[in-house]
Amino acid sequence: MQKLIEAAWNNRELLKEKETQQCIREVIDLLDKGKMRVAEPNSDGWIVNEWIKKAVILYFPIQKMETIELGIFEFHDKMKLKTNYQQAGVRVVPPAVARYGAHLASGVIMMPSYVNIGAYVDSGTMVDTWATVGSCAQIGKDVHLSGGVGIGGVLEPVQAAPVIIEDGCFIGSRCIVVEGVHVEKEAVLGANVVLTMSTKIIDVTGSSPVEHKGRVPARSVVIPGSYSKEFAAGTYQVPCALIIGKRKESTDLKTSLNAALREYNVAG
Repeated sequence: MQKLIEAAWNNRELLKEKETQQCIREVIDLLDKGKMRVAEPNSDGWIVNEWIKKAVILYFPIQKMETIELGIFEFHDKMKLKTNYQQAGVRVVPPAVARYGAHLASGVIMMPSYVNIGAYVDSGTMVDTWATVGSCAQIGKDVHLSGGVGIGGVLEPVQAAPVIIEDGCFIGSRCIVVEGVHVEKEAVLGANVVLTMSTKIIDVTGSSPVEHKGRVPARSVVIPGSYSKEFAAGTYQVPCALIIGKRKESTDLKTSLNAALREYNVAG
């Protein structure tokens, strides 16, 4: 399968061939069922399967636009919508939408929200109201994506890692996590934290600051912050994220965001 996808990636004329189209559609079906993933953990951390991302990209040009009618709703798109939620053990509250090719494991709850193709959402996770999970994003078990959270998608460049939110994380309301940022297990992001690959993530718990970029260490409690930066026009405040502590063992993994932050005297 990988050889066929790589060949079609280098020569788009091959997309006209039935064997190539069948291979691409099989990859998307395996993604939908969770039998294949764009990125997956291994003994060294996480590995990105670039060829699978290529298959997702190549799926678009071989699909034709069609009208999809669901009761009073009408859509016009190249992609089917995900179905068979009852068999999958997934609760979907209207008008939540997931695209075919996204995997939702048993026990996932989708409030009115959106999950894009190639994404993987593991068991017990709550995708809360108006939260979005972008293409190929990887969401772990028992994660809470609070209202309005934006998890960025990534297809190109194909070597770019997707956003990864590991097991047990709590992502607070209106947080934005994009550009392949990796949030490790059981971290808590307070409301309105914005993380890109260039965002400074500063641990302020010790006697001197420790800076991270693109990664939130496991069990960190993070809030929005800012730091002073010199520009030609003067000194201005630039957004950053502040690690103010670690999630304590006494804090239940399904705790509310406010409870986790209250331990550090910070409002939610």
